Amino acid sequence: MKRSFDPAVLEMMDRPQPVSLELERDLQRLRQLNRWFGSYRLVLKIMRRWIKPGTPLRMIDLATGSGDIARLLVDFARKIGAHIEVDAVDRQSATLQIARKLSARYPEIFFHEADILEWGGAESYDIALCSLVLHHFSDDDAAKILQRCRALSKRFVLVSDLRRGFLLRAGVHVLTALIFREPMTRFDARLSAQRAFSFSEMRQLAIRVGWENFDHEKFRFARQAIWLE
Repeated sequence: MKRSFDPAVLEMMDRPQPVSLELERDLQRLRQLNRWFGSYRLVLKIMRRWIKPGTPLRMIDLATGSGDIARLLVDFARKIGAHIEVDAVDRQSATLQIARKLSARYPEIFFHEADILEWGGAESYDIALCSLVLHHFSDDDAAKILQRCRALSKRFVLVSDLRRGFLLRAGVHVLTALIFREPMTRFDARLSAQRAFSFSEMRQLAIRVGWENFDHEKFRFARQAIWLE
């Protein structure tokens, strides 16, 4: 079944809002899901090829959310004696307030409030990262994000996301019925499962915008990634 996307229906976390206990709880739940269901492992598996001891790197993290992936990579760089600086971009001011608080001990991360479709940055990056973001956008805007990633980094690009299918929908339904039952988390997770790109759709999206010689792989727990190196 082809992906359907209604731009008039926003995930609750994407709606303009102040900092609230509900938003903080939702972002905490997302961090738990990232940790338990493979997103951290996926990103680290590929980034280990690019982040090396003694190597300074500049990275852009598009739609950083609460900044957990950026902190994960800084922790890894510190552990192996590498140095990375991360421009972490998100358009939600409330989410960025929470991210800045959580990242107080991470001077390597610089947060910016901006639309990722428009972010240019002062200079090019060594790594462009976009994790669990594409399903929030229409096909056309998702294609623009892939183009943006390629324009921002001429060296390494990693785009990871959910992989639509029965296992994703069923798993999300069970989790949000039994464990992650908060209204925002339940609504957003179920909508994300519906809006995720299938494996073939993700590949066609990359081809559509002119990506060449890219890698594309399925990962456990209905994840997928495409990358350039």
